[in-house]
Parts: sequence; C-alpha cells; structure tokens
Amino acid sequence: MARDTSDTTPLTRRAELIAWFAAGEKPRESFAIGTEHEKIPFYRETHAPVPYAGETGIRALLEGLARETGWAPILDAGNVIGLAAEAGGAISIEPGGQFELSGAPLPDVHATVRELGEHLSATARAADPLGIGFLDLGMSPKWTREETPVMPKSRYKIMAGYMPKVGSLGLDMMLRTATVQVNVDFCSEADMVRKMRASLALQPVATALFANSPFTDGRPNGFLSRRSEIWRDTDADRTGMLPEAFESGFGYETYVDWLLDMPMYFVKRGDTYHDVSGASFRDLMAGKLAQLPGEYATVSDWANHASTAFPEVRLKRFLEMRGADVGGPEMIAAQAAFWTGLLYDEVALDGALDLVKGWSAAEREAVRATVPRLGLATPVAGRSIGAVAAEALALARAGLQRRGRRDASGRDETIYLQPLEAIVAAGRSRAEERLADYEGAWQRSVEPTFADCVF
Repeated sequence: MARDTSDTTPLTRRAELIAWFAAGEKPRESFAIGTEHEKIPFYRETHAPVPYAGETGIRALLEGLARETGWAPILDAGNVIGLAAEAGGAISIEPGGQFELSGAPLPDVHATVRELGEHLSATARAADPLGIGFLDLGMSPKWTREETPVMPKSRYKIMAGYMPKVGSLGLDMMLRTATVQVNVDFCSEADMVRKMRASLALQPVATALFANSPFTDGRPNGFLSRRSEIWRDTDADRTGMLPEAFESGFGYETYVDWLLDMPMYFVKRGDTYHDVSGASFRDLMAGKLAQLPGEYATVSDWANHASTAFPEVRLKRFLEMRGADVGGPEMIAAQAAFWTGLLYDEVALDGALDLVKGWSAAEREAVRATVPRLGLATPVAGRSIGAVAAEALALARAGLQRRGRRDASGRDETIYLQPLEAIVAAGRSRAEERLADYEGAWQRSVEPTFADCVF
C-alpha cells in the first residue's frame, strides 16, 4: 500500500481534483516503469511468522536494512514502519508484516531488474543474521489470520476496524496476501483511457499467468490465486473491474466521481490519523465532515484517498496493475516486461484493445469471478484465457522488440518474458506446479514451501 503524501494545499473545487490526475501526464520520452512487490517474512528455523517487535523482528529488520542502504526511516507514532530513498523508492511494511519494495520510476525493465537484485541482496544481508527468510507465494500458506502478527501502523488499525463491515475477507487481504504491481505512465487523458481499458480487460490474464497462492491454513484452498479471490469479498465500493472505464466518455472526471462516491478511511492531520471510515470526501471539501467539523480537504487528503481505492487497475498519477500474485525475481521481472511491452508500444496497445474489444461487461465480470479458480482454463468469448494469454504475450514480445531497449550484453527486454511463455506453453501456472509438488514430493505438507518457495 502507498505511502501517505504531505501537501497542505487546499482543495475546494471538483475541477482541482480532476487537475490532480491530469498533472500526472508525461511526454512519451519520459515514460518510466515502477515495480512494487511484497514478500512474506518467516523464521527459517521454526517457519513461524515474524512479529514487529523484538531483537529479530520486523523493526530490527528495517533498522538493519537502513544500515545497509543508508535510506531514511519512516516513522509512525515513534515506530519505524518503512524506509525512504532520496532518489525515489521506498520500503514499507504491510499489515501482516509483508515486506514491500516500492521501486523508483526507471527507464526500462533492465533497470528494474538491477534495482530488484540490489534490494534483495541488501535485504538478505539484513535478514540473514536475524534468521529471517521470505516466501515467494501470493498468500501465506500456513498461519491462520489469528496467528499472523499485526504491524503498528495507524492507517491499518482504522482499515482493520472498517473492513469487516464491508466484506468477509478484507482482513485476509491485509494480513495474509502478497502481490506484485507495475506502474506505467500516460501522456494524455486519451492515452490513459486506452491503457486503462486494455489493462483492465487483460488483468485476469495476469491473474492466470501469475497465479501463485494455492495454499491456506496448511492445505490447498481450492484456488490457483486465492489472493485474487479474496479481493472479490473485500470491499465492493473500492474494488473490482471498474465497469465505468468502458463506458463512453470515460476519463479523469468519471474516475474522480467514482472516488468521490467511495467512502473514506481516514484523514491525517500532522502525525495523527483520524478515523472517518464511511465518511464522504465531498463533506470534507465542504468543511462539513462530522468527525472533523471545520477541516477542509487538502492535496494530501485527496492523494491519500486515491491510494485507498483498490480496483484491478488503479489510477493515480500513473496507472497501477493490480491483478498478479507475487512470485520469485524472474516473475517480478516478467510482470514488468509484460505490461511494458503491451502498454508502451502503440502497435501492441492497439492489438491489446483489439484482443478484448468484443468482450461484454458481463463477460469481463464472469472472467474476473472465474479466473482465481480455473486460471488459464477460464473460458471467455468462446476461448480460454490461456489462448488469450498466448496472443497477449506475442503482442508484448513484439512491443518490447520495437522498443529496442538493450542491456550491456545487447539483449532486449524480451528476455524477461520467458517464464510466462513457458507457463503458456505448458498450460500450467506456478500454483499448479506447487499443487503437484504438494501431492508428490511434499507428501501433502506445506512445510516444504519454506524451503522451495522462497526468495
């Protein structure tokens, strides 16, 4: 989840909210790639979750990583809850201790891979003396919700109180899941709309390709991506396939109205988070928020509110792809390459839009509902998501080839698509491979995940 921003510029008009999104537009030559990923920490010796406090807890891990990197601590009520780099990028902790890198905006996938390697090396140097390892699964495979430690972040306490009121699985989402997200830029409102529509429709393809959360509470859970299924019963007001994006006239204004209709979680003033869960941002703009009478909306409030929307593709001052379970380093790189190839090449983007243009709203919703369980076998418009994935990958490969961004060895970014092409060729996701291991070599136990499914 995003870091809170700090900008006390007042916002009094709806047009200013729209302009905030428009200010994210960049010239094409400045387009960057931002990659965020979460990983679930555990103690290597006991396979137990890692609490925040203690000599070998999450706080000690953050302090060790600060010494390794020189990044500055981020504090919440005196607790170290993250690290920030001067050049961009941050480390944060999710509600259940998931360790997240929010990468800096970088020019190509090669740079993303270098950043990831440097992060994993520094994290290992800080974690190894504490006996901490990290799972590369999209959901913790063993611990119950009650066994999972809760991190001391003020905004998470507010969210945890609100989640059970609007869905049955929101706490599971917060405490037990892990994802990888890719952020992409847009140069205009029209460009944003094209990318939003293509990536929203294809987000279930990413869910199928990256499915990697088949275990819960020590056994198979009946899904290939339980993480994705959990989001379907988290909070309908702020999640889902955003059908508004496919309606005529969609743009910044429509998205702003959707956010204004979405209930708030909190308002931050100074270092204090005020619980306003369920309240209206419109009331805050008018100075009529019952919990904080006389307080008016600021840019920070709007940015923070936008960060508490969780559709499958989220608009901020960039577009955030949200459909994938986390995997190992090669899968994180593959996620970045997949969306870069599709969305940063106009021919590939045209092809992606053509690929999904015949899907109805009902078909998009049906695919979203089915893909967590069936993965690549999910039917859509008379074919399978696996067949769609093969075409999408071919488009992404061609897009990356036309981009022509090469590393020091002269290789272009298509090298990072190979794990996905292997999955499509085999017709089997990482989740299905690990279910086969569970039934075979693992002898129906999830304990081997703590050795075989790690960074």
